[in-house]
Amino acid sequence: MAAIFLFSVIFLRLGYIQIIWGKDLQARASEQWQRDLPLRAYRGDIVDTNGSLLATTETGYSVYARPQSVENAEYAAEKLSEILSLEYQTVYEKLTKRGVSEVTVKRQITAAKAEEVRECNLEGIYLASEGLRSYVYGDFLSQVLGFVSFDGTGQTGIEAYYDKYLQGLNGMLLTETDLVGDELEKGGTTYIPSVNGLTVTLTIDAVIQAIAENVLELAMYQQNPQAARCIVLDVTTGEVLAMASKPSVDLNDLPRDDIQYLMKYSKNTLLTDVYEPGSTFKILTASACLEEYRNGNPKAFSAEHIFGNSSGIRIVDGSKISCWTKHANGKHSNQNLSDALNNSCNPIFTDIALSLGKATMYDYLEKFGYGSATGIDFSGEQSGILVPETAVTNGDLARIGFGQTIAVTALQLCMATAAAVNGGLLMKPYLVKEISDPVSGQVVKRFSPTVVNRAISEETSRQIAAMLKRVVDEGGGKNAKIEGYQVGGKTGTAQKFVDGALATGKYVSSFIGFFPASSPKYLVLMIVDEPQGQSYGSIVAAPYAGTIFREIINYKNIMPLE
Repeated sequence: MAAIFLFSVIFLRLGYIQIIWGKDLQARASEQWQRDLPLRAYRGDIVDTNGSLLATTETGYSVYARPQSVENAEYAAEKLSEILSLEYQTVYEKLTKRGVSEVTVKRQITAAKAEEVRECNLEGIYLASEGLRSYVYGDFLSQVLGFVSFDGTGQTGIEAYYDKYLQGLNGMLLTETDLVGDELEKGGTTYIPSVNGLTVTLTIDAVIQAIAENVLELAMYQQNPQAARCIVLDVTTGEVLAMASKPSVDLNDLPRDDIQYLMKYSKNTLLTDVYEPGSTFKILTASACLEEYRNGNPKAFSAEHIFGNSSGIRIVDGSKISCWTKHANGKHSNQNLSDALNNSCNPIFTDIALSLGKATMYDYLEKFGYGSATGIDFSGEQSGILVPETAVTNGDLARIGFGQTIAVTALQLCMATAAAVNGGLLMKPYLVKEISDPVSGQVVKRFSPTVVNRAISEETSRQIAAMLKRVVDEGGGKNAKIEGYQVGGKTGTAQKFVDGALATGKYVSSFIGFFPASSPKYLVLMIVDEPQGQSYGSIVAAPYAGTIFREIINYKNIMPLE
């Protein structure tokens, strides 16, 4: 009886192993008799909105060795170290390593180097083709495109955010071997092809991007700043047409041995770093004022209201707030809202913010997207810095009214300004238009304009656009004016904070503008960080924005509207 029971247990165990473990054990057995050579998929292309190639994958090679098959390790190590610029001892140790069937000697070598290796005819040394990432224009659009690791995985930028679409599926070449890894003379070979990655089409227009980058280079040369940055977007859709920062890095020659330098100049600071926007923020305060007046708020001011106390000074909570000019000879006196924008008069925007109150002002901060990320398809975006509403003092609120005591990203400022002039809609920005199969051309994923919310009414938006057109026609933005075209905008000059305190002589000069003012389409934000000499945005930043507008007009062959 005991024997029957014992045999029953054995049979049950065998049945369990065959049925439950069968496939796994079969795979393990196959692994012992097969060695695989990876066939890496080519990473997908990245192209601009018109299909121009920006990032692609060229044919590169990896060098592998099967130590069991290497006949003359000394000679092979000598030749490989010479061709591949590797240490002889390192290569020799790989070629003589025991207990492994295969080792990688070097990844991502060029076709020319691969041919040199092939000509040596070294036993036990193999070449496998793989993708070698290449960026068509080197340091062009570098902070947006990002880069990949040595194994072809996206690490930053679009390369990282859309990595699962770009990377493809690797294949392999399976070869039958004996237990020590030598190929069987009559063994079979199984080929499993790789599947290349998909094509990612950006909203970026390479021509407009080139215009922006050339202008930034000019600004770096003429102003000698710490950095210069620019965003160009379509205010009607939220599509980013250009996004650039200087200095930048060459994606084909990354300084991987200097991580601090690499991360500093490959980072997309237009959406990862925050700064006090200064007077460019007055667009929000003016918008809130007009919209609240339209909605019947008795604490709001009409467009025709004449602001009193033209001394150019306000005392709030014992702290003095001054205008940039002394208001001598009646300058900036008897101003309405359009005048205040035109003259960029801080005290009037202080009056507006304090009159509306913190609840209303914070409501508009939220409507215009401040205090939260825009949701752009890019990793690392910051949400800006707002003093919590419960902690805001009158002094804080007064300064928020003209763009101090608040820190924003450049992208947030762009989207908020776009909402102020595009009819009142806060749009979600995006960098990728579609993802498609390069073989069939079939679109796998398509992205469309997305409305986040309505910030202000169409009527208020038209008023703001008209006021900002006057700023360019008559006021601080006149250096961005283009004869025959309707350009609107606002300048900004903000003193920088360093280690929690205002830094003497360090400013961020900026200009944000759009055209055509009567029906806005293109928006440009130009930022010059710590220019040497003049610091006013009207002098430092506005002319460069005007140059970008002119070049877009020429590129798009846009006819004058007036």
